[in-house]
This record gives sequence, C-alpha cells and structure tokens, in this order.
Amino acid sequence: MTLIKTNRDLRIDFFRGLALWWIFTDHIPADWMGNLSIRNFALCDATEVFVLLAGYAGGIAYGGTMRKQGWLYAAADVVRRAWTLYIAHIFLFVIFAAQVGVSATALDRADYLDEIHLDVLGEAPYRALLEALKLHFQPAYLNILPLYVVILLMFAVVMPLLRWPPVLAALSLTVYVAARLFSLNLPSWTGGGWFFNPFTWQLLFIMGAILSFAPGDAPRRHARSIDAAAILVVIFGLFMQWGVWVHPELIGRLPGSVVRALMSVDKAGLHPFRLISILALTWLVARLISKDARWLRGWIASPFIIAGQHSLPVFCASIFLSFLGRLATEANDGLLSQTGVNLAGGVSLWAVGAVAAWYSNKGRKPPVPVQPPVAARPPSVQPVGETVP
Repeated sequence: MTLIKTNRDLRIDFFRGLALWWIFTDHIPADWMGNLSIRNFALCDATEVFVLLAGYAGGIAYGGTMRKQGWLYAAADVVRRAWTLYIAHIFLFVIFAAQVGVSATALDRADYLDEIHLDVLGEAPYRALLEALKLHFQPAYLNILPLYVVILLMFAVVMPLLRWPPVLAALSLTVYVAARLFSLNLPSWTGGGWFFNPFTWQLLFIMGAILSFAPGDAPRRHARSIDAAAILVVIFGLFMQWGVWVHPELIGRLPGSVVRALMSVDKAGLHPFRLISILALTWLVARLISKDARWLRGWIASPFIIAGQHSLPVFCASIFLSFLGRLATEANDGLLSQTGVNLAGGVSLWAVGAVAAWYSNKGRKPPVPVQPPVAARPPSVQPVGETVP
C-alpha cells in the first residue's frame, strides 16, 4: 500500500511539507537549521507558504464540490473542516500549555510562561480557558490554526464568487486595504488584536483559491517581464534581509519616509512587501518546477510530500516537538546535539504523516478492473463424458 496520493499536484504537497519543516526549525531558538529557512532569504516565511497553499488546495477541493453539488454542500464541507481545525486547536492548546507549564516548573524557568504568554493562565486560569475557547486567548505558537478557522468561515460565505474571479479578488483586496488603513482586527483578551489579522491574511488565501479554481492561461506574452519583476523582488528581499535589517546604517542617508517604510514590514498585518514577496516566489517556482518533475516522485521529496498531504496532525506534532527540541538544545547547544534534534524531529514528523496516511488508506481496496462483457454464443452440444472447463 502506497502512502502517497499521486493523482494530484505534488508540488503543493511538497512545499506544504517543507513549510511544516520550517515551522518546526523556526520555533527552536538558535537552531542552525533555522538559518536555511525561507525567512532568512525573503520577506516572507513558512506562514505565507502555508496560507497560500491552503487556499490553493481549498479552491481545488471545495471549488470542485461546488461545481458538482452546489454551494450549500461545498460550504458545509468548509464549515466541517473549520470545526475540525477548531477542535485540533483546543487539543493543541491544552497539551502545549501543560507541556510548557510542567517544563517551567521542573526547570524553574518562569520565563517560558512569560515568553509564550501563558503567564495569564496561572493568574486567571478559568477566564483563560474560556477566552481560549472563544479564540480570544492565543499564546505564542498557537495562532495559526485560529487564523485558518476564521478564514475558512469567510471563504464559506464568499465561495460562490469564485465563479467571478475579478469580483472576488476586488472584494478581498478591499477588505485587506481597509483592515490595514483602519486597523480592523478581531479582539484579543490580552489586548492588541489577533497576532495574525484574518482581515488581511484572507487575501493570500483567496488568491490561492482563485488561482486553482480559475487558473486561466499563463500570460506568455509578458512572461519574461514578469520573470524579471519577480527576480527583482527576490533580490530586494535579500537586500532587506542581509543589508537593511543587519546594517541599518546603509540606508541612513535615505529620506525618513523611505526608511520608515523599509523598517516597518510587519508580519501580523501581512505587509504588502511580504505579500509581493510570496507571490514572486510562487511565480518563479511555478515557472521552474513542472508538476511532472521526476524528483517529486523520488525518495528525497517523499517525506515532505507525506507530511504535506497530512498537514494538520504534522503541524500539531511540530509544535510539541519544537518545544522539546528547544529544551534539548538549551541543555546542549553543540552542533552534534542540534543535528540530532533536527534529525529526530524530521523523522518524527515523517512518522506522524506516514501513520496518518496509513489510517486514511486503511481498509481501502484497490479498484477491481471491470471485465468487458462476453459476447453470447450459441449453445453447443456437449459430448458424453466430457466436463465443462
């Protein structure tokens, strides 16, 4: 029984699995593997990759259901998925809070609670649990699934507009601009609104859904110009990462308004620079990697593809494992220890994805080929003593 579903675009699964790996390494402070994450080379990180590909996959799955069975059935599937993610988030919250709390007590590290914003759980535990159920209390590391839940509920409402991509894109862009201009956000118990603003991040999800539901033809006439623009965006991201933010004195002579614009690239509100960066990278990847690329069916890509095809359990496991990895590297931050943590984490994430794949395929039998009907033959006389084969 194969663990990988091959009747789909494996590029989506591969890069979603890669994003999950980056989420694991990015949550381990001072991990040398974190230096290879996308966040060090572009003005975006694994979150943008995850949300864009979630929208792309949603456009294929739920858009396909809408075509066949109508909006009501498709919206019901979206709401059911949002409910599944909500339950997973609550489970993740309880287990992760216990993990951090026990570690902070055993190691006498109250700063863990401070850093992950779990200190209020000790001050007002009953209120914290209630606010967590309402998604108004989101400790660090636990703010991606609530974002996804709200975006899915938004998507369920506007899904019929997938049939008119310009209208849906204009509506989504209007909400994005209004949220950034007027600081629209959902309330947070600890103040300041949600870390990931759903009203801005929905634009990335909707763009992914539109690209998959109504892909259209690639703009061949201007493809080279788009290639050049995308490359310039990537170069700009490298300049920001390795120049401006490391050596801000390099832009000290620029006008103050330009400096403020360059230094205020926020993640919470999906700054336009981050949005343009992930779109440029997506264009270049789509241009350079064919969906039929042979390496996508090789052993190197398979661990990421398995993880990407079962992203929810792998994501939840990555949060637990990243904190365990942090404890291990803080006890011994040597290169050998960090390498062991990364290797153990990678194998564990693959194992979670493999088990999820096995369960999803369990009990399913391969389709039985349909035999062509046999043409009727006239009855023949059977000789005495001869048996029918």
